[in-house]
Amino acid sequence: MAEHPDGAELYDCRLADADRGDAAFYRDLAAAADGPTLELACGTGRIHLELLDAGVDADGIDLDTDRLDRLRAKAAARGLDASVWRADMLDFEADRAYDLAICPFNTVQHAASVADQRRLFETVHDALAPGGQFVFDTFVPSFDVVCESYGEWETRELEYDGRTYTHRSRSRVVDLVEQQFEVENATEPPDGEVVHESTYRLSMLPKQQVQLLARDSPFDSWRVEGGFDGGELSDEGAVQVWTLEKST
Repeated sequence: MAEHPDGAELYDCRLADADRGDAAFYRDLAAAADGPTLELACGTGRIHLELLDAGVDADGIDLDTDRLDRLRAKAAARGLDASVWRADMLDFEADRAYDLAICPFNTVQHAASVADQRRLFETVHDALAPGGQFVFDTFVPSFDVVCESYGEWETRELEYDGRTYTHRSRSRVVDLVEQQFEVENATEPPDGEVVHESTYRLSMLPKQQVQLLARDSPFDSWRVEGGFDGGELSDEGAVQVWTLEKST
């Protein structure tokens, strides 16, 4: 019997049918940049491989070594060389200055405290060349979603190497004062115990908080758009796309 997939392989399975519209957005943004691009939390390469396929001079960092190994293997299978390494987005040093830094898929919310959020902005600012941009997306906190689905397990089936796994995920508000929530994941085969589980804490980031963080940061200017197609952020929007620019 085949071995169970590891966390990185399961992560790929979970995102196999994801269609957020962000991959093309970040790819085109990086392709238009005047210099190299750095992707924070590049994971298994859902977006990073798109950058490399487009000929972008891109580096990537992530804390998960298994995901980085999987990214490198996937890149090699395409005849590409992935320049990625293990580093914390809150505290990393780069060997060169970037014209663009990106942080897709709500990942900035892993900076769960104000101190960490300030540190993130300062660290990215230091890694950018003059005039460089930091672009990231985060969801618009929805009271309806929190009331209707938080605290409840969501279940779906994942297919890997001819076997079916059950994946369960749950989000729960764990700190009302700090507006922090926790995401739990567990994956198991039909006839066995859990083969992978994870728990992590994130921070809600409404527009006003990100705006205050931007004002407090070293960045010279900033703007927010409502989604990957541009336009104004409104009550109907689910995604905030932020662009922070370093002075020249």
